[in-house]
Amino acid sequence: MELRFLGRADYAPIYEAMQAFTAARTADTPDELWVCEHPPVFTQGLAGREDHLLAPGDIPVVKTNRGGQVTYHGLGQVVVYPLIDLQRAGYFVKEYVYRIEEAVIRTLAHFGVTGHRVAHAPGIYVRLDDPTSHALLPQRPQKKVPGEPAADPDFTGLGKIAALGIKVSRHCTYHGVALNVAMDLQPFWRINPCGYAGLQTVDLSTIEVAVSWDEAAQVLSQQLQNTLTP
Repeated sequence: MELRFLGRADYAPIYEAMQAFTAARTADTPDELWVCEHPPVFTQGLAGREDHLLAPGDIPVVKTNRGGQVTYHGLGQVVVYPLIDLQRAGYFVKEYVYRIEEAVIRTLAHFGVTGHRVAHAPGIYVRLDDPTSHALLPQRPQKKVPGEPAADPDFTGLGKIAALGIKVSRHCTYHGVALNVAMDLQPFWRINPCGYAGLQTVDLSTIEVAVSWDEAAQVLSQQLQNTLTP
C-alpha cells in the first residue's frame, strides 16, 4: 500500500483526483492512502438534506458522491483517503468500515484516549467527562434482538472526534476518514454534523491532548496501513 502525504490541499481537486484514480485503476494497481489537510469546506453526501446546512455563511459547500450527510473539513484535521481494492483485499464494505474505525481507535489509544463506537452512527466518539475511560458505553453496538426496531443513535455524554464517509465503485473505495486534532470547531455548529442536530464535535485539543498535525497524521496513516492490510 503506497502512502502519499499531500499536505494542505483544496477539497475539490482531491475529490476529482480520487474519482479519476478509481476509474483508471486496474486489477494490478497498488492500493494507496492519501493523507491531507483541507482548508474550510462543508461536504454534502448523496443523501444530504439541505436543512442540515444551518448557516454555512462564507464556507463553501461541495456536493459529493460519498454516503452520509453533511460534515466539515478544516485546518487542524487529518483527512485520510484509502483507495483500496476490496475484492483483492478479500473483505466486504461492513468490515472495511470496521477496520477504519479500529485504526482510529488505535490512534486515539496511542495518545491515551479511549475511542468508542455508537450503534447506528458510523465514526468514533469519546466520553466528554472522561476521555480515557475504558468503561463500555450503553450506546455501543450490540447484538440485535429479532423483531426489535433499530433505535436512534444516543450521543448522551459523547463528542464526535472522527467522521467517516466512503464510496465504493467496482469494488474500489475512495473518500475516507477525518480525525479532529486541533481545529476551530465553530463551523460544526453551522450544520447538523452527519445529520444529527446538536451532536457535539470535539478534537484532541479540546480534551487536552496536545499533539501536532504531523504526528497525528503519521500515527493514523500507520494504523490504517496495519488494519486495512488483508
